[in-house]
Amino acid sequence: MDPLRRIEEFRALIERADHLYYDEDAPEIPDFEYDALLRELQRLEAENPLFVRPDSPTQRVHGEVKREFRKVVHAIPLQSLEDVFSEEELRAFLGRVSETLASVGRPAPEYVVERKIDGLSVALEYRDGAFVQGATRGDGAVGEDVTANLRTLRNLPMKLRDPVSLLVVRGEVYLSRDEFLALNDRQEAIGGKTFANPRNAAAGALRQLDPAVTAERGLKVFVFNVQRAEGLSFDRHSASLDWLAGQGFEASPEHVLCRTPDEAWAAIGRIGESRGELEYEIDGAVVKVDSLADREVLGQTSKVPRWAAAYKFPPEQKETLLLDIVVQVGRTGKLTPLAVLAPVRIAGSTVSRATLHNEDFIVEKGILIGDTVLVQKAGDVIPAVVGPVVDRRPPDARRFVMPTACPVCGAPVAREGGEAASRCTGSDCPAQLFRNVVHFASRAAMDIDGLGPSIIEMLMERGLVAGVADLYALVGRRDDLLRIDRFGEKSVDNLLASIDRSRGAGLERLLTAFGIRNIGAAAARVLAERFPDLRAVAAASPLELLSLPDFGGKSVDSLVSFFAQPRTAAMLDHLEAAGVDFHSRASESRISDRLAGRTFVLTGTLPTLTRDEAGALVLANGGKVASSVSAKTSFVLAGEEAGSKLDRARTLGVPVIDEAAFRAMLET
Repeated sequence: MDPLRRIEEFRALIERADHLYYDEDAPEIPDFEYDALLRELQRLEAENPLFVRPDSPTQRVHGEVKREFRKVVHAIPLQSLEDVFSEEELRAFLGRVSETLASVGRPAPEYVVERKIDGLSVALEYRDGAFVQGATRGDGAVGEDVTANLRTLRNLPMKLRDPVSLLVVRGEVYLSRDEFLALNDRQEAIGGKTFANPRNAAAGALRQLDPAVTAERGLKVFVFNVQRAEGLSFDRHSASLDWLAGQGFEASPEHVLCRTPDEAWAAIGRIGESRGELEYEIDGAVVKVDSLADREVLGQTSKVPRWAAAYKFPPEQKETLLLDIVVQVGRTGKLTPLAVLAPVRIAGSTVSRATLHNEDFIVEKGILIGDTVLVQKAGDVIPAVVGPVVDRRPPDARRFVMPTACPVCGAPVAREGGEAASRCTGSDCPAQLFRNVVHFASRAAMDIDGLGPSIIEMLMERGLVAGVADLYALVGRRDDLLRIDRFGEKSVDNLLASIDRSRGAGLERLLTAFGIRNIGAAAARVLAERFPDLRAVAAASPLELLSLPDFGGKSVDSLVSFFAQPRTAAMLDHLEAAGVDFHSRASESRISDRLAGRTFVLTGTLPTLTRDEAGALVLANGGKVASSVSAKTSFVLAGEEAGSKLDRARTLGVPVIDEAAFRAMLET
C-alpha cells in the first residue's frame, strides 16, 4: 500500500480514538491497542519523514476544550510522556539520558520512579497560599476551567500551610475502585450510563456543569509536579514532592529515588506487583530525572520532555475454568448471562463472575460451559471473558442455551427480531419490581431525593414497599420508618417531604418513571404535549398513537401492552388515590423555541446525556425528535458507537453534531 495512504489511515484511527478518549471520556479501544496504533504510526513516519506533519498525533498532545467551560491558557504547557513497553526500551531511554548529560560534563543522573495514576490531568493554581483556579490539560496549551468542581475534592487543600505568592502544580484527578464500582451500580440501578473504567468516570465527573454532581462522585487528586513557583526554589524533583506533602497534598505516594537503571527497573517491578492491591488504578510507572538542572540540559520536544518516560503495563490475563453460565434479570426484564468462574486472582482481587452480555456474544466468542477461558479486567476493574482456550476444551463441554422461562418468576422469555437481548415477559417479576421502583424514584423520573437503591431494597425486605404506588403510602407510616436502624427523625422527614413533592411531577415525568419499553423521556414529552392527562394516554387507540411524531409500531405496541395489563390499571388507581397528579404540564416545561422547526435524530452514546435526556432537551426547546434519518432531518446528534444512522446522515449530507455542539445550540 502507498505509504502516505497508510499513514493517513493510522492518523484517522488515532485521531478518532483521541477524540473519544480525551474529549468524550468514552474510549472504544483499550489502551494497549491504542499504543500499538501509535507505535506503528511512529514507525511509518520514521521511514517516511517527508510525510510527517506538525498536526500528526505523534507530534502533539490531544484534547479539546468543551464549549461549556471557560478556556484557560497554561503558562507552562502540560505535556504528555514518551511511552516505553519493555525493559529494553526503558534502558535505551535511560542510556540516551546518560549520554546527553555526560556529553556536557554532567555526572550520572538519579531518577524518581512514581506510580502512573490513571486519571484526568489538571493544573492547580495557588496565589498567596489560597487555591484560586484549576484547569484540565485540554490540548496541553489550553484547558478547561473546572475550579468549582475541584473545590469539592476533599483531599485538595484550599490553603497552603506555608503560603507563597504563586504556585502552580500538576496533578491527576482519579476515582477509587470502590467509588467506581458503587457509581456503576447506582447508574445501572436507575438505567443510566455506566462507565468503562475509573478514568472515564473521573473525567465525566470533573466535567459536570453542576458541582453538586461532582461532589457526589467521591473524586480525589494526587499531585506529581511543581509547574511554577514564586517565593521558593528546588534543585531536585524529590525535594519538591516532599515539600508538597508537607503542604497537605497527596504527592506521588510511595515514590522511590533510584541511583541506577537497575534500581529504576526493580522499582517498576515492585509497583507492578502491588498495582492490584491499591485503592486506585495505575496503568504504569513513570521514571523522571531527579535533578532539575539536568532537566534543563535535556530539554523537550513539542510533545514530550526528554527527561521522563512512562513504562506502560500490559493488561493482565489469567486462565480459569468456566464452571457455569447463569442468568440475571434486569429492570426492563432483560436477561444477562453471567460467567461463573473458578476463582482466579487478577489485578489484586479475586474474580469469580463476569458478564457475558448476551447470547450472541457467547456464540460469537465460541464459549462453551466447561471451557478454560482467558479472563482480564477491563481497565483493571471490570472482569471480562476474552475467549476460550480451545485446545484445552474438555470432551464434555456444552453449549449455553438461553432459558425459555424467567429464572426468577417463571414467565415466558421472548426475544424480538433485531434485538440481541432476551426478556422476561412477566409484569410481576420480583427482579423487575425492585429495579422499577429504583427507576421510578430516580432523578430523571420522579426525582425522590434520598430514595436510592439500598434504601428501596431495605424497604422491600421489610414489606413496606412492593411496588411504586406503595411509596406514597409511606407518608402515613412515619413510625414504621423510624423503627429502622438507619433512619433518624430528620432523614425520615426529609424523605417523606421528597415523596410528597413528587406527587406534583406531572404527566411527562410520570410516563418516564414507569419505564415502559421504547418510551423514554422524549416519547413521554410527545405524549404530554398531545394528551391532557394519563387517563387520556391510557385510552388512546393505536391509530391515534401512530399519528404522533416519531411514534412507530414498537413504541405503540409497548404503550398499548403496558396499559392493557390488569396490574397497570390497579397501579394507576392507587397512584390517583394517593394524590399523584396525572395532568400534563408540557406547556410549563417549555424552556425556549431555540430549536423550533428543527428535527433531530439521536444515535450512539453521548458523554453526559442519555438519548432520552437529549431528546427531552430538544423537545423542551421547541424541536422535534425522529427515529430515522431522512432528507428532512436537520441534525444527527451522534455519540460513541453511532451506527447506520450516522452512515445514512453522511450519505444524505445531513449535518452531524456532537454533544458539545448541541449544548452550544441550546445556549445561543
